[in-house]
Amino acid sequence: MHSNREGIPILFQTGSYYSRQTEWGEMDAGFWGFPAGFDSTLLFKGLPHGCECPHWGYLLKGRMRVKYAGHEEVITAGEAYYLAPGHLPVMEEDCEMVEFSPKDLSRKMLEIAGRNMALR
Repeated sequence: MHSNREGIPILFQTGSYYSRQTEWGEMDAGFWGFPAGFDSTLLFKGLPHGCECPHWGYLLKGRMRVKYAGHEEVITAGEAYYLAPGHLPVMEEDCEMVEFSPKDLSRKMLEIAGRNMALR
């Protein structure tokens, strides 16, 4: 399986905040875009440690700080990354990334994030 960004369906889009997602076997594959200043903390409100889904990805553009319970990491454009469960990304610059996640956990987290966004 393979695709470019435009070949993957848009899950949602609001301004520069977007998600393109598709199912590849047991993984969800997608492209994401977030504006500078985006903080995922509110998306995962109610969860004890943030997003519980692991993600493997590559930051195409920007800079993001990832908060964990005991430390923080900074990921910059051109770097591959692994986000362990319990992460909360904060976009320090406009960001675009390609990411792969186990589909069952990914969909559970998207459902929680969607509910929390609807409450805003």
